[in-house]
Amino acid sequence: MLFILTGLLGIIYAILCGTYDSVRGMTALFHVDRELNKRKKQSSPNTTIRRRESDISRESTPTKISKQEDEPALMTLILKLSVFNGGIFLMSVLLFEFLILPLINIMIVSTFGEDIMMSNKYWELTKTLLTIFYQTTWVLPLLLLSKIVNCLWFQDIADKAYKYSRGRPLINQSISRIVADSIFSILVQVLFLLQATIVELIPLYIVGKILGLVHMCLLYSLYTFEYKWFNMGWELHRRLSFIETNWPYFIGFGLPLAFVTQMSSSWVINGCIFALLFPWFIVSGNEANPVTNSSQYPLHLFSPVIALSNALFNKTIGTRFQKRKVNNTPTHVRR
Repeated sequence: MLFILTGLLGIIYAILCGTYDSVRGMTALFHVDRELNKRKKQSSPNTTIRRRESDISRESTPTKISKQEDEPALMTLILKLSVFNGGIFLMSVLLFEFLILPLINIMIVSTFGEDIMMSNKYWELTKTLLTIFYQTTWVLPLLLLSKIVNCLWFQDIADKAYKYSRGRPLINQSISRIVADSIFSILVQVLFLLQATIVELIPLYIVGKILGLVHMCLLYSLYTFEYKWFNMGWELHRRLSFIETNWPYFIGFGLPLAFVTQMSSSWVINGCIFALLFPWFIVSGNEANPVTNSSQYPLHLFSPVIALSNALFNKTIGTRFQKRKVNNTPTHVRR
């Protein structure tokens, strides 16, 4: 009995530590940005000779700006993403959902007066047509643009945060191996998201919701830590194995982001909230030290999608990377 109680306390402690580390990025960002600026100033001594050389170089090449000086700060990148994802994308969706559509509904109801059936009929038709038009002409193009922008800036934010804490990335893989790892990782994430959706359909409502939430917590933790682990040279099998082994910590780490992105019934709004908050969690993940060995029983939730991904990957990409991948896959994944 004491053994079981000790194990439960260890799991709860790891979950709480993960939750704390995830929200700590809100304050860690200011410290990281300040230290990066301090190091930049220390690496560029303010001497009279340097000023004169700088003036001469500016006169000879007035349009030339050093890469170090032109490099945007970490806070600047995150604020730009916040303006784009929150100020433009999210606000436009909220205005359409909660301002434009209600106003049109009021106009239709006032036009038909007491004829409720006719007003409801025209309202449903108008709402459907406007929603389709809005999503095809604004939401989908902006969503594709945001995916591209976010991927580029997320990577830049992760690289800056990693450079602050650990120096240069340790990537010792060939280009073909990196490409194969990236494609396989995306496939695993998509299938795991599909698995999370399926488990939520379990007839027992509470059980389905809890299992779905656990899946999303682990998936968001993988999203967050993948930048750091990739720069550390960890391959996908090692990243997934580490999450499955230390699942209490990563459930706690992904819990805040999973909770706030399920508050709305609109997947577009949830996606905007994710893109708005995710850069902060990248910094949190880079600064975090996961609690390990909190549970003696790994949670092999990624094993089914890895088995399916192996089959799909080998059929679509071919057998070029099969031998390399199988040799580096842990035992529980190859089963």
